[in-house]
Formats: sequence, C-alpha cells, structure tokens
Amino acid sequence: MTTSENNKKIALVASDTDAAQDAASALRNRYDFVNVDEADVIVALGGDGFILHFIHEIMPHKASIFGMNKGTVGFLLNDYHEEGLVERIKASTPITLHPLRMTAETQDGRQVEALAINEVSLLRQTRQTAKIRILVDGKVRMEELVCDGIMLATPAGSTAYNLSAHGPIIPMNADIMAMTPISAFRPRRWKGALLPHNSEVTFEILDPAKRPVSAVADTREVRHIAKVSIKQDRSIKINLLFDSHHTLEERILNEQFIN
Repeated sequence: MTTSENNKKIALVASDTDAAQDAASALRNRYDFVNVDEADVIVALGGDGFILHFIHEIMPHKASIFGMNKGTVGFLLNDYHEEGLVERIKASTPITLHPLRMTAETQDGRQVEALAINEVSLLRQTRQTAKIRILVDGKVRMEELVCDGIMLATPAGSTAYNLSAHGPIIPMNADIMAMTPISAFRPRRWKGALLPHNSEVTFEILDPAKRPVSAVADTREVRHIAKVSIKQDRSIKINLLFDSHHTLEERILNEQFIN
C-alpha cells in the first residue's frame, strides 16, 4: 500500500530502542515512506519523551504527527498496529497545540528563549527554598512565594509534571493554563491558579545569589535565572493525530476519573 492512496506523503521516525526499531522495520516492509522534510504526516514510534524531543527538533513544521506507542506510558501516542496505518491516519482526529514561549534572563544578563509543549517549571538549585514574585500581565499577584519551585502548564501538559505536583487536569478545549506551586512553604495553603491562555506570566527571583533557581522549558534548562517571562505562542501550531475512538481530549477526561 502506498501513500498516494491517502493523497498524503507519510514519513517514519523511531526512537533508538530495540522495540521501536523493530516496529519501524516492519512498517517499512509494508508501506512507502518519504523523507521528513517532504511529509504531510509523520509517523513517530517511541514513548512520550521521544515524541516531545522530536517535536522540538522539527518545530515549526507543516506536517501532522501520528504517534504510535513503543515506549512506556504513551499518553501522547496511539496504540501500535501494523495493519491499516493509512486508513487510521485518514480517519484520525487532529488536535492543535500551541507551545509556551519562555524568555529567561540570567543573573549575568543573558536572555535565553525556549519553547515548552508541556510546561515551564522553576526549580531551586540548592538546599535553600526559592523565593519568587509572581506577576500576571504586569500586575503583581503574589509578592513572595517560598517554595521548591513553580510551574506553568498547558492543557496537554496538565497530566504530566503538573498532575504529580497536585495541579489540576485541564480539558484540551478550555483555553486556560495551570500555575502550580511545587512544595509551597509560604503561603502554605496556596494551591495555585488557573489563568486565561493569553496571559503573560512573569516570575521574578528574589535574592537569586543566595537562593539560585533554574528554569526548564520541557527539557531545556537555564540555570541561575533572575527573571522568567512566559506566554503562549499562538503563531506556532503543532498538529497531533489521534485515533477517533481515543483522542487526547478523551484521555485527559479519563484521567480525572482514575483512582
């Protein structure tokens, strides 16, 4: 079966694990694939970590991504089957993600930009807690948060680190972001906030020389930061394809009913 039957050019990528490489070999024996830079759809084999790394490598890219799980959790992926790949892609449901754009300013004055599909997290670098001032759209909302860290998560990332830090699960179409503290010490009972997707969030590090903090956008880490600004970048579109019976929206909804 060739890609022309679906009128789309399909590429194939796989992580370097044995399971993913074996699956890729099996698919190449059944289907015709093009190079990634020519593709309308990219079939990606691996786990969630591989998919995130791959999206960052090619972003922005016009192609949609149809992932199949050859990793552990596979939250961002479909089940792996060799049969009916072209038909599955044709019948799939698209989800469009917009990443967060982080602009971090370091203590020595450097500016570093990075994109995050899941979350931007701030983490203390030493044994001492971080002290962070929180601004939303230029207005101070919390003068001082004493904590191990804090994050801003997208709906797609709300079931990842955000959920582990006891943040809320966000439906994909909610157009909001989750601001979630990590082990807040003062104010002890603050559980975080939900913000409109078009909010601009700024975290200012208080006493950064004594209490250094790093910022992480998915996998990109910037250490010894003084300030971080975060805003959703609506100009970048990441199109993921899911089997219609098990979309990302359905998975996120299901997560809210798991014991």
